[in-house]
Amino acid sequence: MAKYLLAYKGTKAADVPASEREAVFAAWTKWMGDLGKTLIDRGDPFGDSATVSGNGASRDGASSNLTGYSIIEAQSLAAAAEAAKGCPVLSRGGTVEVYEAFEM
Repeated sequence: MAKYLLAYKGTKAADVPASEREAVFAAWTKWMGDLGKTLIDRGDPFGDSATVSGNGASRDGASSNLTGYSIIEAQSLAAAAEAAKGCPVLSRGGTVEVYEAFEM
């Protein structure tokens, strides 16, 4: 099986209203549990970011607007994308980008 990075774009964990946090975290816990043994790194949400250019310049923020990641194993890109369809970030208007990771 190959490894796939699930890159999340959506509401940052810190921006979830306190009244909704428990339900949001429960949805993430359930989905990750549903992934079972295919989930090899549950990942983490992202905080502040910076962008570094080839000339060494650095600025606050990143243009990708990623909010977190996880790593799963799947038989194919299509299977990994299918697994991503259950991600709770989607129910809040976010997206999941799926990338195959190659062994080096």
